[in-house]
Amino acid sequence: MLVEAFLDTKPLYYDVIDYERMPKAYESIRSFLNLPKIIHIVGTNGKGTTGRFLATMLHENGLHVGHYTSPHILKFNERIWLDGHDVKDHVLEAAHQTLLSYLAPDVAAALSYFEYTTFLAMVIFSKQCDYVVLEAGLGGEYDATNVFPKVLSIVTPIGLDHQAFLGEDIEAIAQTKINSVCNEMVLAKQYAPEVALIAHKRSKLCGYSVYEVEKFFDEKSLLDRENDVTFGALPVFLKENFKTAYCALRVLGYDSISTLKVETVLKGRCQKILPNVTIDVGHNSMAAEALVQRFAGKKICLVYNSYKDKDFVAILTLLKPIIDVLFLIDIQSPRAALKQDIEVVAHTLGIDCAPFYGIEEGKEYLVFGSFSVVEAFLRGMK
Repeated sequence: MLVEAFLDTKPLYYDVIDYERMPKAYESIRSFLNLPKIIHIVGTNGKGTTGRFLATMLHENGLHVGHYTSPHILKFNERIWLDGHDVKDHVLEAAHQTLLSYLAPDVAAALSYFEYTTFLAMVIFSKQCDYVVLEAGLGGEYDATNVFPKVLSIVTPIGLDHQAFLGEDIEAIAQTKINSVCNEMVLAKQYAPEVALIAHKRSKLCGYSVYEVEKFFDEKSLLDRENDVTFGALPVFLKENFKTAYCALRVLGYDSISTLKVETVLKGRCQKILPNVTIDVGHNSMAAEALVQRFAGKKICLVYNSYKDKDFVAILTLLKPIIDVLFLIDIQSPRAALKQDIEVVAHTLGIDCAPFYGIEEGKEYLVFGSFSVVEAFLRGMK
C-alpha cells in the first residue's frame, strides 16, 4: 500500500493514547536506524519556528539537518524538512516501504498516525543527517518523539493547552513536558514562574545544565547577531523564538550564521501572504496574546474557527480589542466547534460576526484559529 493510502487508514485524533506502543515498536526496529544527533523541542508555543530557525542555522554551518514538525497545512511533506526543502514524494514513498519492511505487520497497523510518521521521518533522517530537530506533538514525557536519545532539549514557552491530556494547570503541563528532558536543556523566555522552577529541579535531578535564554546573552553579543538577521516587520515573539534557537546553536558549539532572512524561514506563523492578509496557525491563548501585541492599535477582520476542545471564549476575549468583524470560516474536522456556539460567544462579547465569503480590498485580515483554519483559507484562495 502506498504511503498516502496507508496514512489514510489511520485516524488523526484519539480519545485515549497507548503510551506503551511507541517504545515497544522502537525497540523492535532500533537496530535498523543509524540515528543522528537529536535536538528535542517541547513546549506550548513557538516549537515550529524555533525548530526551523535552529535547523536552518545548523544547515548554514555546513551540516546535513532534518526538521520534523507537525501538523502540516496543505501537504504531508511539510512535516519532514531536509537541508532546506520539504521531503520529495519519491523519498517519502521509499522510506515508507523501508519502514514497512522493518515493522511487523501488526505493529505497523497498530501505530497511530503520528507514531508512524515519526518513524517515517527518522528512517529518512537516519540515512543522511548530522542533526535532527525533532518537535514533540503532544506533551513531552509520553510523546512519540521522546523514545529517541537526545543531545539537547529545548523548552519553548509553556502555557495552557491540551488540558484533557496534560493537566489542568501550568505546573502540571510544565511537569509532563519537562519530564522528557534527560540531557542539557535550553529554556526559552517563560511567562509563568513555575516553569523555570520545574526546569531547574529536573536539570538537578538529571545532572545536566540548563541554559536560560534570558540570562545567556549579554546585550552586545545579541545585538551583533541581530544585525546579521533580517527580521523585517516581524512581531516580538518571533524574535524571541530566534533568540532561543540561537542560544541552542551556541550550546551545540556553533556560532557562524550568514545573513538570515527570517521571512524565508517561516511558514504559517504570523506570515503575510498578501498586502492585507496575515495567516497564523496558532490556536491557544498564548498565541492570541502575541497577536494582540502584533496588531495593537489596529482593527482587523478576523477569519476564525476553532476546535471544540479549545477555549475559544478566552481566545476571543483576548482578541476583542483588535477585532472589527469576526468572519467564521468552515473547516473540515471532526474536532470542529459548533458554529452557533462561537456565534453566541461573539454576541456575548459584543463582536460582530458573519460567515466568511472572501476578502475585500481596503480591509486587513488575520486568518487564525488552527492549522485547519489556515488550510481552509488557502484552499479557498486556490
